[in-house]
Amino acid sequence: MPEHAMPEHVMTSDPARARRNVYILVMAQAFLGAQMSMIFIIGGLAGQSLAKNLCFATLPISAIVLGSMLAATPLSAAMQRYGRRAGFWIGTGSGAIGASIGAMALLQQNFWLFVVGGLFTGIYQSSQGFFRFAATDTADDAFKPKAISYVLAGGLASALIGPQLVKLTSQAMVVPFLGTYLAVIAINVIGSVLFLFLRIPKPPVSVHGHVVGRSRRELLREPRVLVAIIVAMVSYALMNLVMTSTPLAVVGCGFEQNTAADVVSAHVVAMFLPSFFTGFLISKFGVERIMATGLVILGTAGIVGMMGVDIENFFVALVLLGVGWNFGFIGATAMLSSSHEPSERGRIQGLNDLLVFGGVTVASLASGGLMNCSGGSAQDGWTAVNLAMIPLLTLAGGALIWLWMQPKSK
Repeated sequence: MPEHAMPEHVMTSDPARARRNVYILVMAQAFLGAQMSMIFIIGGLAGQSLAKNLCFATLPISAIVLGSMLAATPLSAAMQRYGRRAGFWIGTGSGAIGASIGAMALLQQNFWLFVVGGLFTGIYQSSQGFFRFAATDTADDAFKPKAISYVLAGGLASALIGPQLVKLTSQAMVVPFLGTYLAVIAINVIGSVLFLFLRIPKPPVSVHGHVVGRSRRELLREPRVLVAIIVAMVSYALMNLVMTSTPLAVVGCGFEQNTAADVVSAHVVAMFLPSFFTGFLISKFGVERIMATGLVILGTAGIVGMMGVDIENFFVALVLLGVGWNFGFIGATAMLSSSHEPSERGRIQGLNDLLVFGGVTVASLASGGLMNCSGGSAQDGWTAVNLAMIPLLTLAGGALIWLWMQPKSK
């Protein structure tokens, strides 16, 4: 029987298929992922134009992250039962719905409807987060870190595509930003076709109520699982905390909207460009060292951000923020993917992204309040945002030190 005719759950793994799946997921990350940089560039500015209280300007962005958090566990369970393809189609469908609601909200000048659209966009963002895990499903242990890196490297193309599409579409119609949301609808519809070509087996499922693999509680007792989740949560939360405020800070400090788009574009490039070699660095130096390096770089980004509000400060701080996120997040993902069995992925991957996006939700909600309601100027708000990085960096650094102190298993 040819492989394509076999049921997914009996398909055998091989390197060629693993690489084929990675190529498809790289294309999905590049094309579909462009919508996230587009929405993050204009979401806060559009929210600011609709909100009566500027302290709520970034609430639509926070709604995206909240939607991601709420969708993580159900999406992971759906992929465990029905396969990755079904979960990714749920994501693109939700992305199209979210952009449609956002477009309608802009036409009606309705802030709260705009927030609702963000919740649906968050479901797409959650599904995109599983691209990195899907890349490891058919990969052997040696290829897993590289597979994760390659898929996230697809974000480099999205970093170039998204901001340019914003420049072309944000003022293309009478209603500002409406053209961008219409473009996002098209991206989701076209990009969903890519998943027709995925060949990923379904994992083992429970039989007659018997749970296959460890429970969530048992998995969280594994030090490497726990530390991977903490570092992923902190890396993503800090990146979101600062990036959400960046367009508001750049524009608030007297620069143009297109300059803000360029800063965010440089940041997103820095997030994904290192992915071409992060997997190699993990294999050479060990995942713990790369995660620790990422946390140090994130801390340096905060220091540069507090040194001034010249455009050079914004560019350097956001580039460092991107590189630090890359090392911390890819390292944490690689550690987690090597710490559980295929039968456990639906439980631990969903729990991981629930906790990660839970932390990101808090950071995103705090971002708008810190930026717009701390002191009397944009510079005061930007300083408050960067100072807020300290406790989270302390948490993640402490978790890594605790892991290093654990007795080594024989």
